[in-house]
Amino acid sequence: MKRLLIVHHTPSPHTHEMFEAVLSGATDPEIEGVEVVRRPALTVSATDMLEADGYLLGTPANLGYMSGAMKHAFDVCYYPCLDTTRGRPFGVFLHGNEGAEGAERGIDSITTGLGWIKAADTVVVSGKPTKDDLEACWNLGATVAAQLMV
Repeated sequence: MKRLLIVHHTPSPHTHEMFEAVLSGATDPEIEGVEVVRRPALTVSATDMLEADGYLLGTPANLGYMSGAMKHAFDVCYYPCLDTTRGRPFGVFLHGNEGAEGAERGIDSITTGLGWIKAADTVVVSGKPTKDDLEACWNLGATVAAQLMV
């Protein structure tokens, strides 16, 4: 069975709502053979990352960058994962009230260094997520999970 790891920092109601939609998409009953594991960004370990076959990353954009918690997750896991996780698919969901370009650029830079493959466009939401925003989050979760189906 393949494993999809959702690494998230979702302290705000809006970011958490996005996380729930991503999780719902990733665990759709039509997606078989994929175990979905979720870890808060502050508790994820290198072992969690190494044992996963794909990733979903969710964070608010704080002061123009990814949250410190998400950066911490990458700091803990980067070198242990550097040569081992190349080619694995990932997706990203971001919430930013004043723009998320810096957060997206930072995550893109780190995942490029890891050699991960972006499986879907990044979902970026500003303000309260709309029905369309939550549908995009659901689709993100389902798309990345479906790519892992055996």
